[in-house]
Amino acid sequence: MPPAKTTFSDLATAAYCPRQLYYDRREDDREPPPEATARIDLAFRYPALRGMDDAELAAEPIDRDPADYRAALARLAERPDWDGLTDPDGTRVLLDGKDARGIAHKVLGTTGADAHDDEGEPTGDPPVPVVVSPGEPPDRGVWEPQSVRAVAAMHALSWEEGRRIRRALVEYPAHAVVREVRLSVRRSGTYRRVLRTVRGIDGPPARLSNDAKCRECRHRSNCGVRTRSLRSLLGL
Repeated sequence: MPPAKTTFSDLATAAYCPRQLYYDRREDDREPPPEATARIDLAFRYPALRGMDDAELAAEPIDRDPADYRAALARLAERPDWDGLTDPDGTRVLLDGKDARGIAHKVLGTTGADAHDDEGEPTGDPPVPVVVSPGEPPDRGVWEPQSVRAVAAMHALSWEEGRRIRRALVEYPAHAVVREVRLSVRRSGTYRRVLRTVRGIDGPPARLSNDAKCRECRHRSNCGVRTRSLRSLLGL
């Protein structure tokens, strides 16, 4: 029997910290907090946000000064894919690939195109999956969890489309930043490594030596705490 399909969110969590995924699973705690959801929703409201004044923007869950945020939105509006970002062909699309499944927050371009060449291959530009992150972007590129999630989305959409998808976008809407992710041997290798890690988790993975990650983790108070039965506590 083939292994159960891994979710995009589990892959992203394991890329950040496999131990966090273990505790998420044990406590059945994989829903994003409301503040993260509010930040993700910004990605679907860019035109409205551009029309807000400083006071209105300050009340939104953005991580920049209102004037800076408005300027960042203006830069986004200069992108050739601005119309797709603000009016995507698909929103919150479930992608079901060979090894992983999950949600692409947006898909730019038509999927399942009817037009094919003489050899049965789809014609036209391939669709582009978009992953939205509630966090802060790095100075360049994207963080590894978003890279792994973007690669998972590309592979899953490739599986559905029957053609190679080599490009994805990662949005950081609280900063009005969009970054491109190109499929590469290195990124695919990282994705495969994380996929093997997720499939192999049957106990708590080794603790990471990263104080910053631990300080921010919702499991920091119980990470490493062993759950003992009443029988063991009584020495039976």
